[in-house]
Amino acid sequence: MGGESTTRTAPRESGASSGPAGGRTGQRLSGLAVALGLLLFLGGFAWGAVLYRPYTVPTSSMAPTIGAGDRVLAQRVDGGEVRRGDVVVFTDKTWVSNAPVVKRVVAVGGDTVACCTDGKLTVNGKQIDEPYLAKDSLAEIQNFPTVTVPKGRLFLLGDERSGSLDSTAHLTDAASGTVARSAVSARVDAVVWPMNGMPERPTGFEQLGSLSSPGPLRTVVALIVVGGVLVLGGGAYGPIANRLGKRARPRPEPAGAR
Repeated sequence: MGGESTTRTAPRESGASSGPAGGRTGQRLSGLAVALGLLLFLGGFAWGAVLYRPYTVPTSSMAPTIGAGDRVLAQRVDGGEVRRGDVVVFTDKTWVSNAPVVKRVVAVGGDTVACCTDGKLTVNGKQIDEPYLAKDSLAEIQNFPTVTVPKGRLFLLGDERSGSLDSTAHLTDAASGTVARSAVSARVDAVVWPMNGMPERPTGFEQLGSLSSPGPLRTVVALIVVGGVLVLGGGAYGPIANRLGKRARPRPEPAGAR
């Protein structure tokens, strides 16, 4: 016979899969991961869109908690859910026409608020520790008489006490600078730009009653992140399995001359 050269490949092992790379089970699991990931990802976004609204704070009246131009996420709440220490979004035409305002609630209906004792705000005769104020900053506000907050209303201050147009700037109004609970539309849960996270808990008000519970923002973010990871991981499974399958295929080996 002639001396032509031929090639041959190693025989396939018995039971080897001839289907798509990674096998049918792997493909099914990757498809399930993508489907579940999309559900979590879109569900997290939808839940967040229902519960939260973004706002841009135009002034530094809430510094250092929220700076001028910072972007915040605020949970939609009813005014009846507001507690002392909350940073809230509200609308009051006697303060600003057709624009939301962001301030901190320091007293609620029935409270007596005054300033200051040893440089600290007092509510119902108790001194309030306010760690969210700037370091070495006093809560002292000039010309701040004692105010008893009417039922169903709130007394609000900015964290930048010396430059905030808050309840103290409206003491001569009919409501003595207070705002109706019904004017509140949302409670700030986080500063998202820059990414400063969730504001410090107002623990100084705990001696006066319970504080608000944090909103589900962490859960919403977790759903979005986990969903995104599952979508990316499930989608990448096929290409990765194909590449690994190509590397594992036996190479043709030369046969002896016949």
